[in-house]
This record gives sequence, C-alpha cells and structure tokens, in this order.
Amino acid sequence: MPHYMIVQARYYEDIAGLQLKGAIAALEEKRCSYEVFQVPGALEIPLAIKLGHMRPEGRGASGRRFDGFIALGCVLRGETTHYDIVCKESARGLSVLALEHNLPIGNGILTCENERQALERSDPEKLDKGGEAARAAMAMFELKNGLGIR
Repeated sequence: MPHYMIVQARYYEDIAGLQLKGAIAALEEKRCSYEVFQVPGALEIPLAIKLGHMRPEGRGASGRRFDGFIALGCVLRGETTHYDIVCKESARGLSVLALEHNLPIGNGILTCENERQALERSDPEKLDKGGEAARAAMAMFELKNGLGIR
C-alpha cells in the first residue's frame, strides 16, 4: 500500500480544509495511507516536501517511506505583485523537486483571482482540485513504480 505525504498550506483555512478533504477521499478510495503536515503558506510547501524526502530513507513519523507527495495550498490575487512571485516560485520549487529527485508530486496549489474561484476549485463536491492532486501523485507513483525506478 503506497504511503503519501500531504503538505497543506493553512493560510486560507476554509479552502485548505476542503482541499484536504478531497485529497484524503481520493487516497482512501485507493486504500493508500498518508500523513498530513501543515505549513504557513504556499512558498513553504516545496521545502516541506524536500524535508520529508530527506528524512532517513524518506520515512515519515509512521516509520513508512513516502512514495509520493501532495501539495495543497491557495494563492489569491491581491493588489501587489506578491501573487505572481508566490505562484511562480511555489510551482518552480515543486517542479525542481520532482525532476531532480524523481519525486511523484501532485500539485494542488490553487492560483485564483478571488475566494469564490478558490472555494469552487477546492470543494470536493465541485472541481475537487485536492482530490485531483492526490490522483496525480498516485498516477506518477504508479508510473515510476511500473518503470522499476525506486
């Protein structure tokens, strides 16, 4: 049974809760285990994943190795260019980790214009982007495993 690390940015609590609900439902549907770690915002997600991967033999608190990673967060456009920086740098950080370390990562960091868009995308009964990120991580783990890469 694959084991996943979910890293959840809690900056927008209501959105984060919906994303987590969708991700957990997708993992449990496939009988996968998981551990949830919380960070302040989207920029902190890549480092948290790297730290989870770097733990002795990539093992979590449960003692199990992380087979994949799920990034959950939300960035809402504001009045400054901070939005652009957070969106680009969090996505770049996840891409670098995936490519340099062969990590199956599902990117569920929402980049939205407003809270209404974010709530629609995070809600498991609507667009379910948390569940989508979990399914992406599981698909990439299956690909990696199928290719015999550990």
